[in-house]
Amino acid sequence: MDGADFRTEFVRDPAALRSHPALVLNADFRPLSYYPLSLWPWQEAIKAAWLDRVDIVAEYDEVVRSPSTVIKIPSVVVLKDYVKPQKRVAFTRFNLFLRDEFCCQYCGSKGDLTFDHVVPRARGGVTSWENVVAACAPCNLAKGSKSLHRSGLTLRKPPRQPSSEELRNYGRRFPPNHLHESWVDYLYWDAELEA
Repeated sequence: MDGADFRTEFVRDPAALRSHPALVLNADFRPLSYYPLSLWPWQEAIKAAWLDRVDIVAEYDEVVRSPSTVIKIPSVVVLKDYVKPQKRVAFTRFNLFLRDEFCCQYCGSKGDLTFDHVVPRARGGVTSWENVVAACAPCNLAKGSKSLHRSGLTLRKPPRQPSSEELRNYGRRFPPNHLHESWVDYLYWDAELEA
């Protein structure tokens, strides 16, 4: 496909604009986040490079053109300035499921998850990291507003607030559906090697 065909295909197919995301790495060459993976649309990556905010370390084979410039689309960019990772982990449904590794904390199943208050709200339980767990619909229904002891269910592990590093490590176990080959070396370079 020549440059003109590629350019007009981008214009005709809006999905093509999203099909070449750039993996964004912090200045220490680690992704800003693993889950969701820190990605920018290719336009943002080119703009950041043009403004000298990032270095391009890998590129796609495709190019974009302006009247005076031909630019290879970046596939991996590194921030020039280090962004300090957040220490506090937001208490969100997604982060709760990630902490519990997307499985029911009562039976271990991985489908149709909701969340459950270990000490039911009707009995004074609060919505917090230490009292809410991922649960499948059948276990949640079986427990209802009963205490853990009365329900006959047991927890796989006690609920607690994860650190940002723990959540980042959990996120590595659940890679996104699409990983461009140029990203792989940057996603797992600091993972512990098996002996």
